[in-house]
Amino acid sequence: MRRGDQGGPGRLSRPLGPPIFWSGAPSGLTKSIAIVVDDSATPITPRVYWIVFDISPSTTDLQVDALPPHAWVAQNSSGKAEYAAPCPVSAPHNYRFTVYALDAFLGKTLPDHATILQAWSTIAKHVIARGTMTAKACPNGLPARNTQCAP
Repeated sequence: MRRGDQGGPGRLSRPLGPPIFWSGAPSGLTKSIAIVVDDSATPITPRVYWIVFDISPSTTDLQVDALPPHAWVAQNSSGKAEYAAPCPVSAPHNYRFTVYALDAFLGKTLPDHATILQAWSTIAKHVIARGTMTAKACPNGLPARNTQCAP
């Protein structure tokens, strides 16, 4: 999920948000969508890599490094309002991508660059449905054929 890490020719100096696709939000009830990417197995649980909120209910995907109009980003565990690419160092990790259908737009009560606590608390109050996908990432240098990284 990281495209380049040091800048320079052919490399980007920041991680790109991943493409995400979803379906099944409750029709007529969903007022907005929120997405949270986290790792619940980190020593300081959970490690949050991305929180996006106020996505239109008619939107069913995010393209690589693109947010739809009117969507906002809250702070991640590093205190930055951006996507932080998961990058396991010593062992494989499972990362959760959770899409929440919400009964409200949050922008009136939740500012852009909101803290994790503000975002989590406000999202939790408005959830009407959710779906989660888990993806496994392996550390750089650990061969994909390694049994720890097998699907």
